[in-house]
Amino acid sequence: MKTRWVCSNTSVYNIGYHIIWCTKYRKSLLNEAVQLRLKALCKAKADELGISIDTMETMPDHVHLFIKASPIYAPHYIVQQLKGATSRILRNEFSHLRLRVPTLWTRSYYLESVGHISEKTIQKYIEDQKAI
Repeated sequence: MKTRWVCSNTSVYNIGYHIIWCTKYRKSLLNEAVQLRLKALCKAKADELGISIDTMETMPDHVHLFIKASPIYAPHYIVQQLKGATSRILRNEFSHLRLRVPTLWTRSYYLESVGHISEKTIQKYIEDQKAI
């Protein structure tokens, strides 16, 4: 059974973030192959950082994540790590990502902390993105 709280030696926490970031110029660059690889890269980087990705959905021009993270990481650090790692690898593996834009991701992102009450609402919203 999954518990609501995470315990460490010094803290008990339940920190969730809804994160969205877009491709440069909001171009539809993320085809199916890129989306599959992007999801795998995000999961690998999250595992490396000890972050849990509860829900993830990718669209041709943006990414939605609902993550749970330790309080030792600042939210901007998490976003920086995910965007930086995925951009570098995807641009090396998919040449069209180097040719059409100077960088894969915009410099900006959306971040919202999510409490327990709205957690299911955010997850449903992300899961329903593909249907729109």
